Amino acid sequence: MPINSKNIETLMLHAGSHRRDPATNSVAVPIYQTTSYQFDSTEHAGKLFALQELGNIYTRITNPTTQVLEERLTALEGGAAAVAVASGSSAVTLAIQNVASAGDNIVASPYLYGGTYNLFTNTLPKMGIEVRFADPSDPESFAKLTDENTRAYFGETLPNPQLVPFPISEVAEIGREKGVPLIVDNTAAPITCRPFDHGAAVVVHSLTKFIGGHGTSIGGVIIDGGNFDWVEHPDQQPNFNLPDGSYHGAVWGSLVPEALGAPIAFAVRARVVLLRDLGPSLSPFNAFQIIQGLETLSLRFHKHQSNAAKLINYLTKHREIDTVTYPGLFTGANKSLVDTYLTSGNGALIGIEIKGGVEAGKNFIDNLKLIYHVANIGDARTLAIHPASTTHSQLSAEAQIMAGVTPGYVRLSIGIEHIDDIIADIEQALKN
Repeated sequence: MPINSKNIETLMLHAGSHRRDPATNSVAVPIYQTTSYQFDSTEHAGKLFALQELGNIYTRITNPTTQVLEERLTALEGGAAAVAVASGSSAVTLAIQNVASAGDNIVASPYLYGGTYNLFTNTLPKMGIEVRFADPSDPESFAKLTDENTRAYFGETLPNPQLVPFPISEVAEIGREKGVPLIVDNTAAPITCRPFDHGAAVVVHSLTKFIGGHGTSIGGVIIDGGNFDWVEHPDQQPNFNLPDGSYHGAVWGSLVPEALGAPIAFAVRARVVLLRDLGPSLSPFNAFQIIQGLETLSLRFHKHQSNAAKLINYLTKHREIDTVTYPGLFTGANKSLVDTYLTSGNGALIGIEIKGGVEAGKNFIDNLKLIYHVANIGDARTLAIHPASTTHSQLSAEAQIMAGVTPGYVRLSIGIEHIDDIIADIEQALKN
């Protein structure tokens, strides 16, 4: 029974089709640790394989535990359908491959997670997909880099380490006029920002981060907003307007709404073509673990943000810190972006530039005792990393600066410990 609520706290516990397990009446979502499913008949099997009927065939494609997670994540973002995959990197890669093939290009912000930047500059070009980098401070730069082979725009809501919100509405509007969907990575701003409300067509998350929240399970998701017209500009979106040999010449842009009663062509193609063929499926156990995190996301994220706001008061006054990067401190045009897109807080990420450059940044990390030195964000624990020597070390010095990584920069992902203990650990690490 659908839950009549728009409140995230309620939806993350109740959204979707699961109320209880029909076989056992279990309230908790069962872990369906199975590879495959018994068909009712040859006719039933045939309809499933022909996409004439929805149902489970093989866990690489769908799984009942994972389905509950997908339904709740769809509710979290206000989308139309979701496809959970093995990692955030898988989500980004499949989202791009869903629209772009060899000879095509996408236009992206350069302010990206280091792994995504490497994917865009090294791996995708080897597949024949060109990535062009625009300037988010000038949304028209996306239009200037667009041509007849541009298949998507891409940005991160709250890119770290720069932490300046991406101009979602401005870029999405440019894209819709040209038939180019905007894909937004919303990993760092769950609850705080809902990109579909601002015109994004697709949202991706690394579920490993705030949504999972406990540093136990890797996962990712692609969420289809159901709000993009894939057939209005057929030449710009050939994957949705030309016959697909994967399914006997199916034309996804026109077939899916008619067959399923919802405009979820992007999600369906990502699942039945790319997830089926490439196989980065989320394990049912990880799906279960991430559901547990999702159920307390609103409580945890409130505490993450509350602690971050309190920590700012300490950091901005410390004599060993040159600069503090935090959305709540921005002024001018960047503040306008924060006010527009971060409507429920300024997030849990903070950047600090420690006096003394690379060695000072590394020494600070090595002296932490409570805070973990981890290549992750969004854990319940407070985490710290020195990007120049780790997450962005594969980039040239010039590329690091372009991404917002300066020599002494340290990224903090603020956890849910008592704020006094977080401050005390940072104080002793700076002193030593």
